[in-house]
Amino acid sequence: MLARSRTLPSRIHHGAVEERHDFRHYLQVEVQPKTQAETEAINPVSNYSKCFDDDGRLKRTGTFWTATAHIITAVIGSGVLSLAWAIAQLGWVAGPAVLILFALVNIYTSNLLAHCYRAGDPVTGQRNYTYMDAVKANLGGRKVMLCGLIQYLNLFGIAIGYTIAASVSMMAIKRSNCFHKSGGKDPCHMSSNGYMITFGIIEVLFSQIPDFDQVWWLSIVAAIMSFTYSSVGLGLGLGKVAESGKFKGSLLGISIGTLTKAGTTVTATEKMWRSLQALGAIAFAYSFSIILIEIQDTIRSPPAEHKTMKKATLFSITVTTVFYLLCGCMGYASFGDLAPGNLLTGFGFYNPYWLLDIANVAIVVHLVGAYQVFCQPLFAFIEKWCAKKWPKSDFVTAEYDIPIPFFGIYQLNLFRLLNLFRLVWRTIFVIMTTLISMLLPFFNDVVGILGAFGFWPLTVFFPIEMYISQKKIAPWTSRWVGLQIISVTCLFISIAAAVGSFAGVVLDLKTYKPFKTSY
Repeated sequence: MLARSRTLPSRIHHGAVEERHDFRHYLQVEVQPKTQAETEAINPVSNYSKCFDDDGRLKRTGTFWTATAHIITAVIGSGVLSLAWAIAQLGWVAGPAVLILFALVNIYTSNLLAHCYRAGDPVTGQRNYTYMDAVKANLGGRKVMLCGLIQYLNLFGIAIGYTIAASVSMMAIKRSNCFHKSGGKDPCHMSSNGYMITFGIIEVLFSQIPDFDQVWWLSIVAAIMSFTYSSVGLGLGLGKVAESGKFKGSLLGISIGTLTKAGTTVTATEKMWRSLQALGAIAFAYSFSIILIEIQDTIRSPPAEHKTMKKATLFSITVTTVFYLLCGCMGYASFGDLAPGNLLTGFGFYNPYWLLDIANVAIVVHLVGAYQVFCQPLFAFIEKWCAKKWPKSDFVTAEYDIPIPFFGIYQLNLFRLLNLFRLVWRTIFVIMTTLISMLLPFFNDVVGILGAFGFWPLTVFFPIEMYISQKKIAPWTSRWVGLQIISVTCLFISIAAAVGSFAGVVLDLKTYKPFKTSY
């Protein structure tokens, strides 16, 4: 491998091209304030370069459609598979109502957060490249560290949840084919460990993609896959309802005394825990605010980034909510109180089994992309911090061309250059998420905990507080009170969901053996 110069792309300074050789400056997380003269020098109307944006970085190329693809990839994830189970706990009245309320809250708070991409003026203000940058510019103090801790722990947890979900779908394909080969005589029980390891190996490869803006094509593929498996789940649900000739379920959800597939009877206490856990599952199904700023940072302007982001958010969440209602409600109508934690695996080995195989393949492909969409901001944060800490270390900062026999130097934009630190650190990260997934393969419980842990602080509290600070909304005005009511209400929902999800983990641990979970 040939050593690559650490010289980075040139930037605009006082209307002239200036070469940057300082790696720390280029990767700096904190945004340095510009003087008025600098702002005028890079004004788009005057001497503005066609190759660079107003912050001196290469021109952003994201559009409404790429932002929509990123959001749909992040939103319609493994969470959609647990919605039939969530609605089964809440019933026909509360289930759809809670789904719609979560959608409205997400649309509103996402619009508030979109205004915080630029500090001060939403069109010409200083850019915030990450969620943490936005919190630092608008709130500062200890809230920055608190935000970073919650955000990156949540991203780490989502990677674990997606690994578990992918392994379940991979096993469903294998079990389906095994069941049909044996003519239904073999129950085809198997361990999930091998499939988690396989998914981990795939993610090690894709994790070498250096930057968030280079996974746009992966997001588009993943978004198509999400519609594919959601449509299959919806179609199978409709078919099952048509076959039985009636809608199952009740107005108030799962009944006390119901015998579950695990062989246990639902008590009054367990029904309460299940209902609270369902709130966490629905919250997780809408978790994308933690990467909204990073998505917005890929959008080109004009028009102003916040305008494009608002349109993309409204369109994406509207589409996904319709899908959520259809998939969740049809799944509940099909299975009633016994709706499974993973909708597609609940259809068992019904014909046409090849259609279920296609849906499960689509889930795996989608989760490969969604894993990257959520993890790239975490990768970038760690790498920027290390570059500032050890700026002269070749292990951390140097990049290398990859020579391939008969093809010369490998310079495709997909993986671009090899960086040793990126290779080692991202590989270790994937190994860690895979091992934890093998230790705690409780899909519904993990989904509920993640939804409860990330919903209030990242989707509601920080966006509202940043918006109040940016717009200088005075305390105890009608608008301030309204925003605080939303925040406090969502806090209570998050606490309730967390209690229910942890109770579910405690119940599952009673019959659990590490690394020996089979399906």
